[in-house]
Amino acid sequence: MPYRRTPSLLHRDDPGIVKGDTLLKSYLKTLSAALAVSAGLLTGQAFADHHDVSGIKAPADLDNIHVVKLSTDQHSTDFVIFVKKKVPLHKHAYHTETLYVLEGQGDFTMGDKTMVISAGDYIRIPEGTPHAVTVTSDVPLKVLSVQAPEFLGKDRVMLN
Repeated sequence: MPYRRTPSLLHRDDPGIVKGDTLLKSYLKTLSAALAVSAGLLTGQAFADHHDVSGIKAPADLDNIHVVKLSTDQHSTDFVIFVKKKVPLHKHAYHTETLYVLEGQGDFTMGDKTMVISAGDYIRIPEGTPHAVTVTSDVPLKVLSVQAPEFLGKDRVMLN
């Protein structure tokens, strides 16, 4: 609803209404940004992380699985994971895991379905859902894995 500015009050439905008061909009935008910055500082959370995951490589002596933690906070943990052979069937009791395939190919099992995954595929694995992968490519499977909430390594339940 439009407002008319007076020295100390804003009035609605007044004959002197000014539509689209740019000063008020500017003030609210600045206030909103200040509150967002304050909230971030008070909670100790950064606004963004930037990682060039294309430069993250599997070790030359990779036997099977190599995990690189990118970032973590109370809301989520982000990893780049390399798999040379397979990840056995398991589930996460308290986490949803989201995968984005960066390189390689594999047969991915989720629940009672198996699918071929390769670069560009996005997979969302709800908490409690059994999943596994067997690599079928000559290069290791490289995925971006986001686990939410924060992954502390305590809820992985092996099923084989």
